[in-house]
Amino acid sequence: MTETRDLTVDVSSERDITMVRSFDAPRDLVFAAHTQAEHLKQWWCRGNPADVEIDFREGGRYRIVEHAPDGNDYAFRGEFRQIAAPERIVQTFEFEGMPGQVAVETLVFTEQDGGTLLTSTTRFDTAAQRDGMVETGMAQGTAESYAALDRHLSTLH
Repeated sequence: MTETRDLTVDVSSERDITMVRSFDAPRDLVFAAHTQAEHLKQWWCRGNPADVEIDFREGGRYRIVEHAPDGNDYAFRGEFRQIAAPERIVQTFEFEGMPGQVAVETLVFTEQDGGTLLTSTTRFDTAAQRDGMVETGMAQGTAESYAALDRHLSTLH
């Protein structure tokens, strides 16, 4: 288990990465920030400019393109498999730079002391795929994105 500031990352399972972070915002708002393009643009790419297309319904798809400070674009896409608003989202996740490596993410939003505990579990097809994702620095990137989400949420409530 690894902890970056405010984010706990657990890779003790063979094919899963579980990340947990709390937010000082109501669950409905944190859920909306994960499901609406106008919110995702503000935080998902660590605060970098982003293009977001989202069809938030079961069977719907999303695509997010980060315009990074290094001049490169990084694209991510997936499909929504299950939605139980505002408690749970199950979706696929694929980094277009590594085509064909599709993971399944489960996001659970839990009310906690007036705020929200977000638990994200990502399941990979193999341990090697999971390890490859860990080696990309995904924990740091996620921590930066969640910090941007925290800043965005503070402007909304």
